[in-house]
Amino acid sequence: MTDRLGHKQTAAMFTLMVLGREVSNQELQEVVGFTLTGKDRTNLNKLGYVESEPTGPRKSFVHQLSDSGWAWCEEELAVGNPPPPRGQSTLASAMYVLLGGLNDYLVRENKRLFHVFGPAEAQPEAAPTAGETSAGDLEERIRVAYRELVKEPRGWVGLVDLRPKLGAPAAEVDAVLKKLSSAGKVHLVPEDNRKALTAADHEAAIRIGGEDNHLLSIEAL
Repeated sequence: MTDRLGHKQTAAMFTLMVLGREVSNQELQEVVGFTLTGKDRTNLNKLGYVESEPTGPRKSFVHQLSDSGWAWCEEELAVGNPPPPRGQSTLASAMYVLLGGLNDYLVRENKRLFHVFGPAEAQPEAAPTAGETSAGDLEERIRVAYRELVKEPRGWVGLVDLRPKLGAPAAEVDAVLKKLSSAGKVHLVPEDNRKALTAADHEAAIRIGGEDNHLLSIEAL
């Protein structure tokens, strides 16, 4: 039997399960309308279900399911578990019925949750046309430029300084950065001190989730 979690903690677990990667509080707010903070976060951390790390100038947390977290989700879906906690809405109760059907599928096909919601395997990219930069090549350029500019591990680099080193159209750079951000490979955040932003900073920013981001950090080089 799994540990019975509160409504918000359960919702956070299932959201992290479906996204299947590292997720920031900002993205949680955009996707499900809440963040994982306070006692809800510390409880999931203490149980070993969620790994959380502070990131960015504002030390906002990013979260990811641990192996134990994936196991909790699988047990929560399993047939024979007690019904969801009392006080759930009819929609939440129906969701558990849906999740039970998903568990039946996993058992029938001998699959694990991670096979359904984990990161997709990389697909081979089409060869770039003349004058076009491949995404893989551009990603490597971003990493090289970041290494040249960063002053400390996981440090923050301004996009205004990064873009001139890449030698690629802004639209192509934006597409690769958004893909890397969605995969949790890079972190993009706004500049806290908006008064310090120049016209060049505004032009170099990348807009994600309705917010302009001016700084980039890469954890694994």
